[in-house]
Amino acid sequence: MRISIIGTGYVGLVTGACLSEFGLQVTCMDINEEKIGMLKEGTIPIYEPGLKDIVEKNIRLGRLFFTSDIKETVKNSTVVFIAVGTPPNEDGSADLKHVLSAACSIAENMEGYILYVNKSTVPVGTGKKIKEVVKKVLKDRGINLDFDVVSNPEFLREGSAVGDFMHPDRIVIGAENEKAREIMKNVYHILYQNKHPFVFTNIETAELIKYASNAFLATKITFINEIANLCEVVGANVQDIARGMGLDERIGKYFLHAGPGYGGSCLPKDTKALVSIGEEWGIDVSIVDEVVKANDRQKLRMVDKIISAMEYVDGRKVAVLGLSYKPETDDMREAPSITIVKELLKRGAIISTFDPVAMKNAMRYAFKKDEIYYVPNEYDAVDGADALVIITEWNQFRSLDIDLIREKMSGRFFFDLRNIYDRKVLEEAGFEYYGVGR
Repeated sequence: MRISIIGTGYVGLVTGACLSEFGLQVTCMDINEEKIGMLKEGTIPIYEPGLKDIVEKNIRLGRLFFTSDIKETVKNSTVVFIAVGTPPNEDGSADLKHVLSAACSIAENMEGYILYVNKSTVPVGTGKKIKEVVKKVLKDRGINLDFDVVSNPEFLREGSAVGDFMHPDRIVIGAENEKAREIMKNVYHILYQNKHPFVFTNIETAELIKYASNAFLATKITFINEIANLCEVVGANVQDIARGMGLDERIGKYFLHAGPGYGGSCLPKDTKALVSIGEEWGIDVSIVDEVVKANDRQKLRMVDKIISAMEYVDGRKVAVLGLSYKPETDDMREAPSITIVKELLKRGAIISTFDPVAMKNAMRYAFKKDEIYYVPNEYDAVDGADALVIITEWNQFRSLDIDLIREKMSGRFFFDLRNIYDRKVLEEAGFEYYGVGR
């Protein structure tokens, strides 16, 4: 079976590489010729552990190809995945222009049956829109070709995407007929044979499962953050509360870690999009709407925590460890660090920062040139600093040489926004320790 992927962003590249690892012949297509050139040479434009090895291996074995030629891509394929971006519009709704453009390009070049597999995160009803686009193009071409549309949402976590694809919690497939379902079983033959859970449903349900999942995870994060804020007032410990809650199997222990709020490419975008979908269909999803607002407040609350403890930051050096929205990724999209650092800069703080992989993206997309100081390691970041702020819980920040940190710093403020340190240990070392919710 020949498979093609339209789009070599995060989802498309991981999907294409992992399907080729399953033994399928896969062509990844992108209109960005520079990126395609890099990929042909085995250069990976994103940071994702394990991905580079799989790409290089399957290029060498002749199972994974990269091209910018849409005609050849479609001509040689039975199954074409659409894995392009759906950035938010100003009102929070998903912009479908790339998805529909991809569907149009496929239809313009198809010569026989094609199964359109939508991998992009899209609102309910997009499958129908894809069908309409394809029918119109085929009509304009004056030909009648059979095709089907499937919704196959992705559930890949940045930093562990390869493992998530190879060992998924579930594979969701929204299809309208048995032919499409059988083709998808063949695409995921290895996972199907290994008894990974498959959820077969209609297209609309599959489209909504992705949004519902991410909205629920965002709600859990926001809930525990609000409990953490209450803990700080009443003298409780949010980590003990989270453990007490998480031992209840109905609740579960995951996503109950208090911190500066969620970020990334999925949760912020998808929660806003779900609110927009509700508005479009006349359904009030006020819980999700409040989650969006509460998450924005949580980021600002971290700034208030820092300024309240230090009294002022104007002219004072603040060392920030971690810029990406979570560990094991260089993704800066909606990262809490952006809000926190920018608010501190507004108040006159001097920011010195280190992140193991995200500094390049921070320079490109988050902060103005020379707005903050980027340094080679965590110890250079704290040199002469009045305060230390841990925003991203990279493993190397979990075991800092506390004595060396204290020696290098001018001040004593230690803001642990991920609760990865023991208050007693830090206070015995001479720091003023501030966690979240404890």
